[in-house]
Amino acid sequence: MAEVIKMPKMSDTMTEGVLAKWHKKVGDKVKSGDVLAEIETDKATMDFESYSDGTLLYIGAEEGKAVPVDGLIAVIGAEGEDYHAALDANTAEAPKAAVAAENSSSNKESAPKEAAAESSSSTEEPATAPEPAASAKAKAAKPVEDKKPVEAVEAKPKVDKASIPATVIRMPALSDTMTEGVINKWNFKVGDTVKSDDSLADVETDKATMEVVGYEAGTLLYIGPKEGEAAKVNGIIAIVGKAGTDITPLLEEDEAPATSKTAEAATESSSEEAVSDTATVESTEEDDSRIKASPLARKIAKEKGINLKDVKGSAEGGRIIKKDVEEYVPAAKAVAAESTSSTKETAPVEVAAESSSSTKEPAKAAPAPATIPTYTGEEKYTEKPVSQMRKAISRRLSESLFTAPHFYVTMSIDMDESIKARTRINEVAPVKISFNDFVLKACAVALKQHPAVNSSFLGDKIRFNEHIHIGVAVAVDEGLLVPVIRFADGKSLSRISVEVKEFAGKAKAKKLQPPEMEGSTFTISNLGMFGVDEFTAIINTPNACILAVSGIQQVPVVKNGAVVPGNVMKVTLSCDHRVVDGATGAAFLQTLKSLLEEPVRLLI
Repeated sequence: MAEVIKMPKMSDTMTEGVLAKWHKKVGDKVKSGDVLAEIETDKATMDFESYSDGTLLYIGAEEGKAVPVDGLIAVIGAEGEDYHAALDANTAEAPKAAVAAENSSSNKESAPKEAAAESSSSTEEPATAPEPAASAKAKAAKPVEDKKPVEAVEAKPKVDKASIPATVIRMPALSDTMTEGVINKWNFKVGDTVKSDDSLADVETDKATMEVVGYEAGTLLYIGPKEGEAAKVNGIIAIVGKAGTDITPLLEEDEAPATSKTAEAATESSSEEAVSDTATVESTEEDDSRIKASPLARKIAKEKGINLKDVKGSAEGGRIIKKDVEEYVPAAKAVAAESTSSTKETAPVEVAAESSSSTKEPAKAAPAPATIPTYTGEEKYTEKPVSQMRKAISRRLSESLFTAPHFYVTMSIDMDESIKARTRINEVAPVKISFNDFVLKACAVALKQHPAVNSSFLGDKIRFNEHIHIGVAVAVDEGLLVPVIRFADGKSLSRISVEVKEFAGKAKAKKLQPPEMEGSTFTISNLGMFGVDEFTAIINTPNACILAVSGIQQVPVVKNGAVVPGNVMKVTLSCDHRVVDGATGAAFLQTLKSLLEEPVRLLI
């Protein structure tokens, strides 16, 4: 029997997956464990393995196309098997349900109208029409009324799902930000016997790849998303139960609502387009209808696309006739205006020249204007689908910016002493210490003195964190990840440097695990390595603040009344005004400034 392969949910924020590459083509033999395709989620690109043996009969999405979680991407079965029945079974029930609901609704609406029409007719007609006519109308209406109960009886009876000896396995929420997950690998195929503690699949979330346990014993009857496909949280990914059980009723309930919504959206769109087209036509007709013109002239103007407002009528009262439209030249009006303007401007000059130089030679002709070559460019662009990680960044940062009221405090810090201290420390330190390590350590110490900055807004309460976990924004090819340095206030500069480098390497290799990116109480975003003078960052909720660190610039500064060269670094603190006030943010930056300008205090 052909098996439908669907897009799995491989991360907590995944709503769809992009088929980056197919490793198999239609007609190829497939074994359990073979990599069918590579699927791009919002976090990473992962291999999607087959959990079934057979032949790849059908591919539902081309490379580069996005498929929603639980969407069909392929069909695997026996060689030469007719897979259309599997496709029909996957999609047929939803349209039927939508049509039945529509018919039922239309029948209910039409019945009262017919009854009202019949009542009105019987009330008005007795004075002029004989009684047999009224009875004839009643008889004509009866067949329509009798037909409706028949359609209702034909509706498919609802099946009691509790009586079906099978259990639906849904995509679990594996992290606090997860909305979907991508099936990285299926560990079983349809027909296999599974235990309650077996790992059914490896699921990739926006944070890491984790195992999904079914907690049910029986036979694996159905696999929804294929390897590499995404599935929404609580979406069906598998069904386990007694062998031979009909699981169609369990799948129908999830498919019907989506089809109904799609039909409604299409209807609304078509109606809006029709209204727009009608309005445009009416506007054009009203503009032309106020101009005096013969019907033939109007017809010719419409065929040629000429606006009658631009045509000058030669008939009585300025009425436009056929001749006026046929002789109309669109550029004539502009040329005439330009000619008139140039004549008016040059005439006084010529008269003045003649009167003042009557005894001199005639003025020389003006030189011809210089010929400037024209350049005609071609507009072109390239469009790429939005990656799953970029979608997650877009959603999270939009929620932060438009939910948390941001305000910004900027301060300049003299880094001369930090530069000297870093040079001396690196002479004896086991690892190289960066300026970012200095800033991270200074922030950890400053947060101890300003607990309001190390807090979170939780709706009806504010949490003041006594521990200090600092998130460090790391840029990767697909977007941005934020690993967390835990208990940063108790770690040395060398330990902080080692952890930051380790996390940066994992982030770029897509090896970071969810626990390594969760639980931050404060965040640092550093663009100093790019020579940025100053910038602001969006808060990484639920943190109350994020620090934007710029590059160290050599600028003239005043010291002891003299202008001398100095090394200045600007930092900007973005604050959530629901938790932190302006004075609190400024006080935190003052403490940070004093620590970096006297770095020996970091060692106390």
